[in-house]
Amino acid sequence: MPLNDLEELARIAFDWLWATDAKDRFSYLSPGAERLLGRTPESLIGCARETLACEGEEANFAHYRETIAARRPFRDLTYVYRHPDGMPRWFEISGRPHFSPEGDFLGYRGVGSDVTEQHRTRRALVETHAQLSEQNRRFDAALENMTHGLCMFDAEQRLLVWNRRYLEIFGLPDDAVHVGMGQRAIIETLVALGRYKRGATVDAISEGTRTSLTGDGSKAVLRELADGRVIAVTHRPMVGGGWVATFEDVTERRRNEARIIHMARHDGLTDLPNRTRLREIGAELIAALRTDAEAPLAVLMLDLDRFKPVNDSFGHAVGDALLRAVAERLRGHVRGRDVVARLGGDEFAVLSRVEDAAGAAVLAERLIETVAAPYALDGITVEIGMSVGIALAEGDIRHDIERLLKEADLALYEAKTEGRGTVRLFEPQMDETLRERLGLERELREALAQNRFELHYQPLVDLSGNRITGMEALVRWRHPERGLVSPALFIPLAEETGLIVPIGEWVLHQACRDAAAWPDTISVAVNVSPLQLRHRGFVQSVLGALAASGLKASRLELEITESVLLDDTEANLETLHTLRKLGVRISMDDFGTGYSSISYLRRFPFDKIKIDRSFVRDCAAQSEAGAIIRAIVSLGASLGITTLVEGVETEPQLATIRAEGAQEVQGYLFSPPRPVHEIAVLLEAGLGSEERSAPTLAA
Repeated sequence: MPLNDLEELARIAFDWLWATDAKDRFSYLSPGAERLLGRTPESLIGCARETLACEGEEANFAHYRETIAARRPFRDLTYVYRHPDGMPRWFEISGRPHFSPEGDFLGYRGVGSDVTEQHRTRRALVETHAQLSEQNRRFDAALENMTHGLCMFDAEQRLLVWNRRYLEIFGLPDDAVHVGMGQRAIIETLVALGRYKRGATVDAISEGTRTSLTGDGSKAVLRELADGRVIAVTHRPMVGGGWVATFEDVTERRRNEARIIHMARHDGLTDLPNRTRLREIGAELIAALRTDAEAPLAVLMLDLDRFKPVNDSFGHAVGDALLRAVAERLRGHVRGRDVVARLGGDEFAVLSRVEDAAGAAVLAERLIETVAAPYALDGITVEIGMSVGIALAEGDIRHDIERLLKEADLALYEAKTEGRGTVRLFEPQMDETLRERLGLERELREALAQNRFELHYQPLVDLSGNRITGMEALVRWRHPERGLVSPALFIPLAEETGLIVPIGEWVLHQACRDAAAWPDTISVAVNVSPLQLRHRGFVQSVLGALAASGLKASRLELEITESVLLDDTEANLETLHTLRKLGVRISMDDFGTGYSSISYLRRFPFDKIKIDRSFVRDCAAQSEAGAIIRAIVSLGASLGITTLVEGVETEPQLATIRAEGAQEVQGYLFSPPRPVHEIAVLLEAGLGSEERSAPTLAA
């Protein structure tokens, strides 16, 4: 075919015509090639095709070179052309070898096409397909790894997609559902297999789905299964119709929520209703009392007697076991509709319908007797008691549970004041007592703020020479209207309200300041409450009082009672050891009246024990009291502990105490507590004209 005919064909079927010589160098390029190649045909004559390809085309040209060397025709060889504008072009060429009439190889002739757009389109399709494949893979992976079951339905309620978790939740085999299966048919299958709780119907479940879809779709529908599990189903409509349903097994979550709700309203140790739940139940019972004229409602507040010594002596494990045993006894000795609650610590409460106040008292006495019976706990037998306060609500009187609990608590306070194992019914005057108490508490706080406290001192006398060796600091409250208020009235209130801590700190600092002005041979004794000792800053407070006053630590004596050691024993003992190492003297007050006073002498090296005044009162007339004093004095001597007898008021008492060997005494026989300004005079008067190193006092 003539060359011009080939060119015409190239313009019709291809983009350009080309020819190469025997060395594969361009010998001809048709005029239309310049538009696609970006170079004039003249500039390419003599150039090898391979030199115009982009880097990385070695694989394509290896096949090309093999074909040329074999003088074989080739078709649709694609390679990437390096265009002058820097953008690659994809060219597709076909060619045949050309020979002379004599059979000599002259080169190749062929055609070329620019397939860049086709290539880019094809590559875009491949990339899109790859992206879709990856998205599908990720979708499948996500679908199969969901913790929730999932189903997707079209606008005709036909199943489109589901995951394995959905089949697992309902215990379905792989072939139980299929694409195009109607939603109602699926529900029918589940109901027929007994997957839902008995009584569930296809219509009811279908209606639940419809109702959920017509709502906002955010609230889950709870479905109970036959095996007790609870499934939360959420339906979310799709644009264009259909919906996605997710299925979550919320059984454990609901159990945990129920457990949390239960724990919030029940005591963790005994599983009895706590104060919160008691208020709720009480409110319901009072509401029924108003509307149904039920029998009167009795609120019993119960407080265990002697629980703390058991808890501290035998440990918290035994104490907890005892509380559980008490709870069981209380539950077992009330009627089924009565309510037993634990309010915290060793306090319980009972709500009971009774005929009248006498019936409530009978119930209280029965419960006291029940609780008082001995307990066998881990090989230990313990006995406790109980005090009860009662408040009564009747239908014709307006009540609320808060008021009843307050009234029962007031009655309990009165019962404990009267003694252990006592029952008291609330009486209106108790309210007045409470108001007086609250008023006294307010005035006590004002007294602390306005510095209305003062210290009186009572001498501590050494019997070996009738010498004053120290003074006990006793706090007094000078009320602007009542005058001096008895410590027996305000000290218990200060203990209950916690005001004893700041009051005690004031006493400690003031006593050290006062004692610093006395002779070096005179010590000062300061009473310390359990609350003070338990306070974190107590040791620092003592050091601060000594530093501020300049008083030597050896001249300060801290008096504690057994209750200090019963309360958080190990921590309190550690504090006492720290103070003693600093040089402060420690004495036990009211010795002989507590639960286990002697055992504490083995655990802490007290400097002094103060024998309670109750043994002194009748020691001159009763040999038993004298024998007890003698035994305690002997015990103290064997342990190297000084013994002091309190409350000495008569000469016969003093004579008996001397005979029993006591070392120190304190009491009105020598001196009542005196204001600080009289103490200097007392010490001065007691100093002999020649010997002034130690004050003396004639009995």
